[in-house]
Amino acid sequence: MPVVKDQLTEQVGKLLWQFGNKPVDRKSLMDAVGILYHTFLYSYLQPALNVGLVEMTIPDKPRSSKQKYHLTDKGKKWVEQNQAEK
Repeated sequence: MPVVKDQLTEQVGKLLWQFGNKPVDRKSLMDAVGILYHTFLYSYLQPALNVGLVEMTIPDKPRSSKQKYHLTDKGKKWVEQNQAEK
């Protein structure tokens, strides 16, 4: 299923641009988008996780201090498809 831009919020799109080729911790992502915890969690990270654009490196321990996140293949495809808008 192709990733359609209209299905994503502006916040999720902003989040996806912060990923490189390695997993990133939540604090680094929050700092990169300049958002406080609750706003970040519910407007940025959770929607990206819910639609399968981002996934946890330790899914069985979502509250782990070692938890990081990375783009899924679907998330990478979105970034590629929207490269011109960055």
